[in-house]
Amino acid sequence: MGDYPDAMVLVRAAELAGRTAVDRVVLGYEERFLRRKRLVTEGGKGVLVNLAETISVEAGDCFELLDGRLIAVEAAAEPVLEVRGDLPRLAWHIGNRHTPCEIGHDRLVIRDDHVLKAMLVQLGATVSHAMAPFRPEGGAYGHGRTMGHDHGHGHVPHVFSLGHAHGPLHVQTQGFRRVEDEPEVAEE
Repeated sequence: MGDYPDAMVLVRAAELAGRTAVDRVVLGYEERFLRRKRLVTEGGKGVLVNLAETISVEAGDCFELLDGRLIAVEAAAEPVLEVRGDLPRLAWHIGNRHTPCEIGHDRLVIRDDHVLKAMLVQLGATVSHAMAPFRPEGGAYGHGRTMGHDHGHGHVPHVFSLGHAHGPLHVQTQGFRRVEDEPEVAEE
Protein backbone atom coordinates (compact mmCIF):
# COMPACT_ATOMS: atom_id res chain seq x y z
CA MET A 1 0.00 0.00 0.00
CA GLY A 2 1.38 3.42 -0.93
CA ASP A 3 1.43 6.54 1.16
CA TYR A 4 -0.90 9.50 0.88
CA PRO A 5 0.40 12.82 -0.47
CA ASP A 6 1.71 15.22 2.19
CA ALA A 7 -0.70 17.22 4.35
CA MET A 8 0.27 20.87 4.70
CA VAL A 9 -3.05 22.33 5.92
CA LEU A 10 -5.22 21.65 8.96
CA VAL A 11 -8.95 22.16 8.48
CA ARG A 12 -10.77 22.76 11.77
CA ALA A 13 -13.93 20.72 12.36
CA ALA A 14 -16.09 23.85 12.24
CA GLU A 15 -14.78 24.68 8.75
CA LEU A 16 -15.37 21.30 7.07
CA ALA A 17 -18.68 22.38 5.51
CA GLY A 18 -19.88 18.84 4.83
CA ARG A 19 -16.57 17.54 3.45
CA THR A 20 -15.82 13.94 4.43
CA ALA A 21 -12.52 12.25 5.17
CA VAL A 22 -11.11 9.28 3.23
CA ASP A 23 -9.24 7.90 6.25
CA ARG A 24 -8.37 8.81 9.82
CA VAL A 25 -5.58 8.88 12.38
CA VAL A 26 -6.11 8.21 16.07
CA LEU A 27 -3.84 10.36 18.23
CA GLY A 28 -3.35 10.85 21.96
CA TYR A 29 -3.20 14.25 23.64
CA GLU A 30 0.57 14.68 23.26
CA GLU A 31 0.49 13.38 19.68
CA ARG A 32 -2.11 16.02 18.75
CA PHE A 33 0.46 18.76 19.30
CA LEU A 34 2.58 18.76 16.15
CA ARG A 35 4.07 20.54 13.20
CA ARG A 36 5.94 17.95 11.16
CA LYS A 37 5.40 14.24 11.69
CA ARG A 38 4.80 11.06 9.71
CA LEU A 39 1.55 9.40 10.79
CA VAL A 40 0.00 6.08 9.88
CA THR A 41 -3.74 6.04 9.22
CA GLU A 42 -6.20 3.36 10.30
CA GLY A 43 -6.15 2.23 6.65
CA GLY A 44 -2.41 1.50 7.00
CA LYS A 45 -1.17 4.33 4.78
CA GLY A 46 1.47 6.82 5.81
CA VAL A 47 1.00 10.57 5.58
CA LEU A 48 3.59 13.25 6.23
CA VAL A 49 2.02 16.15 8.10
CA ASN A 50 4.08 19.25 7.36
CA LEU A 51 2.36 22.32 8.80
CA ALA A 52 3.69 25.89 8.83
CA GLU A 53 3.77 26.00 12.64
CA THR A 54 3.28 23.77 15.66
CA ILE A 55 -0.40 23.63 16.57
CA SER A 56 -2.80 21.78 18.81
CA VAL A 57 -5.04 19.52 16.74
CA GLU A 58 -8.47 18.63 18.11
CA ALA A 59 -10.65 15.58 17.54
CA GLY A 60 -12.82 16.23 14.48
CA ASP A 61 -10.21 18.36 12.70
CA CYS A 62 -8.82 17.09 9.39
CA PHE A 63 -5.47 17.21 7.65
CA GLU A 64 -5.92 18.29 4.03
CA LEU A 65 -3.71 16.39 1.61
CA LEU A 66 -2.06 18.11 -1.35
CA ASP A 67 -4.67 16.50 -3.61
CA GLY A 68 -7.55 17.97 -1.54
CA ARG A 69 -8.64 14.79 0.25
CA LEU A 70 -9.01 14.81 4.02
CA ILE A 71 -7.63 12.64 6.82
CA ALA A 72 -9.74 12.95 9.99
CA VAL A 73 -8.26 13.18 13.49
CA GLU A 74 -9.75 11.16 16.32
CA ALA A 75 -8.68 11.43 19.96
CA ALA A 76 -7.25 8.15 21.28
CA ALA A 77 -8.41 6.68 24.56
CA GLU A 78 -5.71 7.08 27.19
CA PRO A 79 -5.40 6.68 30.97
CA VAL A 80 -7.21 9.53 32.74
CA LEU A 81 -8.55 10.35 36.17
CA GLU A 82 -12.18 11.38 36.57
CA VAL A 83 -12.52 13.77 39.51
CA ARG A 84 -15.78 14.47 41.34
CA GLY A 85 -16.51 16.60 44.38
CA ASP A 86 -16.29 20.35 45.04
CA LEU A 87 -15.39 21.09 41.40
CA PRO A 88 -14.54 24.81 41.68
CA ARG A 89 -12.15 24.15 44.56
CA LEU A 90 -10.64 21.07 42.93
CA ALA A 91 -10.27 22.89 39.59
CA TRP A 92 -8.42 25.69 41.36
CA HIS A 93 -5.90 23.23 42.83
CA ILE A 94 -5.46 21.48 39.46
CA GLY A 95 -5.00 24.81 37.67
CA ASN A 96 -2.58 26.00 40.32
CA ARG A 97 -0.35 23.11 39.22
CA HIS A 98 -0.70 24.12 35.54
CA THR A 99 -2.18 20.73 34.74
CA PRO A 100 -4.32 20.41 31.60
CA CYS A 101 -7.90 19.70 32.65
CA GLU A 102 -11.09 18.76 30.85
CA ILE A 103 -14.07 20.40 32.52
CA GLY A 104 -17.47 18.71 32.49
CA HIS A 105 -20.68 19.70 34.26
CA ASP A 106 -20.30 16.91 36.85
CA ARG A 107 -16.58 16.07 36.75
CA LEU A 108 -13.05 17.14 35.91
CA VAL A 109 -10.76 14.93 33.84
CA ILE A 110 -6.97 14.99 34.04
CA ARG A 111 -4.30 12.65 32.77
CA ASP A 112 -3.48 9.79 35.12
CA ASP A 113 -0.99 11.02 37.73
CA HIS A 114 -0.59 9.29 41.09
CA VAL A 115 0.73 12.42 42.84
CA LEU A 116 -2.22 14.56 41.71
CA LYS A 117 -4.60 11.74 42.57
CA ALA A 118 -3.27 11.63 46.15
CA MET A 119 -3.58 15.41 46.48
CA LEU A 120 -7.17 15.40 45.14
CA VAL A 121 -8.23 12.55 47.44
CA GLN A 122 -6.71 14.46 50.37
CA LEU A 123 -8.86 17.44 49.32
CA GLY A 124 -11.98 15.26 49.53
CA ALA A 125 -12.40 14.37 45.85
CA THR A 126 -13.68 11.08 44.55
CA VAL A 127 -11.17 9.98 41.91
CA SER A 128 -11.57 7.05 39.52
CA HIS A 129 -9.42 5.67 36.74
CA ALA A 130 -10.75 5.50 33.17
CA MET A 131 -9.61 5.01 29.59
CA ALA A 132 -11.04 7.85 27.51
CA PRO A 133 -10.06 10.48 24.97
CA PHE A 134 -8.45 13.44 26.77
CA ARG A 135 -9.68 16.81 25.52
CA PRO A 136 -8.66 19.49 28.04
CA GLU A 137 -9.62 23.15 27.95
CA GLY A 138 -7.46 25.30 25.73
CA GLY A 139 -5.44 28.27 26.87
CA ALA A 140 -7.13 31.43 28.05
CA TYR A 141 -6.14 33.41 24.97
CA GLY A 142 -7.55 31.10 22.29
CA HIS A 143 -4.55 28.79 22.09
CA GLY A 144 -5.03 25.06 22.19
CA ARG A 145 -2.54 24.36 24.94
CA THR A 146 -1.94 25.83 28.36
CA MET A 147 1.83 25.43 28.25
CA GLY A 148 4.34 28.22 27.88
CA HIS A 149 2.62 30.42 30.44
CA ASP A 150 4.43 33.35 32.06
CA HIS A 151 3.73 34.93 35.41
CA GLY A 152 5.22 38.27 34.40
CA HIS A 153 8.71 37.54 35.73
CA GLY A 154 10.35 37.76 32.32
CA HIS A 155 11.52 40.67 30.22
CA VAL A 156 8.56 40.86 27.83
CA PRO A 157 5.70 43.06 29.07
CA HIS A 158 2.14 41.70 28.92
CA VAL A 159 -0.70 44.09 28.14
CA PHE A 160 -4.37 43.19 28.65
CA SER A 161 -7.45 45.27 27.86
CA LEU A 162 -10.51 44.50 29.90
CA GLY A 163 -13.99 45.76 29.12
CA HIS A 164 -15.20 48.13 31.85
CA ALA A 165 -18.46 49.96 32.52
CA HIS A 166 -16.81 53.36 31.93
CA GLY A 167 -14.47 52.30 29.12
CA PRO A 168 -11.52 49.96 28.74
CA LEU A 169 -9.15 49.34 31.62
CA HIS A 170 -5.58 48.71 30.51
CA VAL A 171 -3.29 46.67 32.72
CA GLN A 172 0.39 46.25 31.95
CA THR A 173 2.64 43.90 33.88
CA GLN A 174 6.39 43.89 33.61
CA GLY A 175 8.62 42.01 36.00
CA PHE A 176 7.15 42.42 39.47
CA ARG A 177 5.65 45.84 38.76
CA ARG A 178 2.00 46.39 37.86
CA VAL A 179 0.70 49.61 36.31
CA GLU A 180 -3.01 50.38 35.83
CA ASP A 181 -4.42 53.25 33.78
CA GLU A 182 -7.31 55.12 35.29
CA PRO A 183 -10.62 54.08 33.68
CA GLU A 184 -12.12 56.63 31.37
CA VAL A 185 -14.92 58.62 32.99
CA ALA A 186 -17.95 59.64 30.93
CA GLU A 187 -18.34 63.39 30.50
CA GLU A 188 -21.22 64.93 32.43
